[in-house]
Amino acid sequence: MDGQPATTPRERYRTQISAEIKQRAWAQIATTGASALSLNAIAKQMGMSGPALYRYFAGRDELLTELIGDAYRSLADALRDAAATHGGKADGPADLARALRDWALADPQRYLLIYGTPIPGYHAPAESTHIARSIMELLLDAFDGLPEPAAEPLDQHLAAHRAWAGDHAASGGVLRRALTFWTRLHGVISLQVAGHFTGMGFDPERLFDAEVEHLLDQ
Repeated sequence: MDGQPATTPRERYRTQISAEIKQRAWAQIATTGASALSLNAIAKQMGMSGPALYRYFAGRDELLTELIGDAYRSLADALRDAAATHGGKADGPADLARALRDWALADPQRYLLIYGTPIPGYHAPAESTHIARSIMELLLDAFDGLPEPAAEPLDQHLAAHRAWAGDHAASGGVLRRALTFWTRLHGVISLQVAGHFTGMGFDPERLFDAEVEHLLDQ
């Protein structure tokens, strides 16, 4: 909605108000959760009427779509930056893993919005899936060219159901390794973000690093 450059005072004002609405939405999500997001509450905070705010976002779902898109794009940028800092592929997956964790811990609510519990009644549009697929392609690039693991029956299954991999020409073994890597990283990160490691007496960062090392040794 506000991705195009603003060229007139009216457009600049609209961009400013849209950005403030999203900022207040993030604050509300951090307090009450995404499922309780209320445009009327945001309008009240901003001294606007409900109908006035709906001129910027048609409803809760449109605002959520904007927030999810912003989060996915932010993560994709962080992973691209991480991929660009390393010349070879040997440490590529590890770089992406650390970038993912750093991004998640910097703003847990943003992470939970796209990787946490689904929001009742909300269905993400196709463009959100496209952005998520671009993130997976970065991971496939990082694994492509590394020694492949021994073949498993799952490889053929993934090769036949690879819509999430986009146009990437990765083999079944690379697909499996990348997907296993990605899902297990999210397991550790999700538990930490949700506070499940609190009081357990170990360092979550060391656990994460050990998991990354183990996955890359396989």
